[in-house]
Amino acid sequence: MTARERALRDALGGLTTRGRSFLAAGLAAGVCAYVLGQPDLLRVGLLLAALPLVCVAVLYRTRYRVTSTRRLSPARVPAMSEARVLLRVENVSRLPTGLLMLQDRVPYVLGPRPRFVLDRVEPGGHREVAYRVRSDLRGRYPLGPLQLQLVDPFGMCELTRSFATADMLTVVPRTEPLPAVRLAGEASGYGDSGYRALALAGADDVIPRGYRYGDDLRRVHWRSTAKYGELMVRREEQPHRARCTVLLDTRREAFHGAGPDSPFEWAVTGAASIAVHMLERGYTVRLLTDTGSCVPGPDGATGSGAGADSSETAGLLLDALAVVDHSEGAGFSAAHEVLRGGSEGLVVAFLGELDEEQAAVVARMRQRTGGAVAFVLDGREDGTWAAGPLRTLREAGWTALPVRPGDRLADLWRQADRSASASRTRAGR
Repeated sequence: MTARERALRDALGGLTTRGRSFLAAGLAAGVCAYVLGQPDLLRVGLLLAALPLVCVAVLYRTRYRVTSTRRLSPARVPAMSEARVLLRVENVSRLPTGLLMLQDRVPYVLGPRPRFVLDRVEPGGHREVAYRVRSDLRGRYPLGPLQLQLVDPFGMCELTRSFATADMLTVVPRTEPLPAVRLAGEASGYGDSGYRALALAGADDVIPRGYRYGDDLRRVHWRSTAKYGELMVRREEQPHRARCTVLLDTRREAFHGAGPDSPFEWAVTGAASIAVHMLERGYTVRLLTDTGSCVPGPDGATGSGAGADSSETAGLLLDALAVVDHSEGAGFSAAHEVLRGGSEGLVVAFLGELDEEQAAVVARMRQRTGGAVAFVLDGREDGTWAAGPLRTLREAGWTALPVRPGDRLADLWRQADRSASASRTRAGR
């Protein structure tokens, strides 16, 4: 079958209920006219049958050149918030279009598929339509492709043509504003004032580098210039940024329930809130899961370092949390190996149900941290708590708090500060 024959078959398949009814009525009138010998009825039947066929031929020969663009505002939206989608359709042909029906394909979780009717678009003209989408579930959702339906003026036939482009809407977890507190472990360089110069003020400690175009001439280091025979300048002090690791437990067996109000979604939202909060305070933040995967960077070494845009890092972390899902793992050995790689700053963990063995592995993570806070969500249906894992974490130096249904992270964050201060006071006696 040739392309023209295939297109003609598709055009005939586009007959609407009205068009099929007219065609059937025309054929029936022709048969009756032949049986009864009524030439006037035959003319009526030919008219009824010819009208939908003419509409098919007109749409088949229609060669509208129409382009479309889609703009999301914003492209990254928190859960339970709306995003605006703007569609722009432009007629780039020399002929005006007929009646156009637009339908954008969207996942069902974002709402019903939006439909619009455009009466006529002049040559070189354009039309803009907009709609809103909203999702209570985080994730990445495709929008498009846009479908264009051509309809004849009599409604006898309609043809559907699809554009090829689609866009992606990212629904990130909601973040909760948190109070500024000073947790245990921040006194040694992990707090708001955790910027320590690597280069000291002495002249002998200056590490020079080659002159670059645009460097301030007042930074020229003349002793090094004479030594190396080329213009050398003093290096700028490299600040040591406080570090924070957000540990998220994704084990499937550790959480029960599903949906926006499930314990796992509470943990994901909490991890997002802590990450954004610590970035705003100037920390270098990374996300670590029980599987050992780190964001940013494959090894977690990169992040919002000095001079980097913290908003870009926040977007990277939120994008990762938008698609994080349950893992099939049963422990924290992989995450423990990652934390053993170097001296960490503050670790904030969101943990599900723990047994004694898993709690012991998490407790050993405290050895490489400047401070450690754990929010433990016990997903047992009977509401009982296993006090053993909490006691194990606290004995290892963790500030471990149980999370119950309805608890607000801001209140727990303040409670963690009070618990850490009380522990610091007892240790000083």
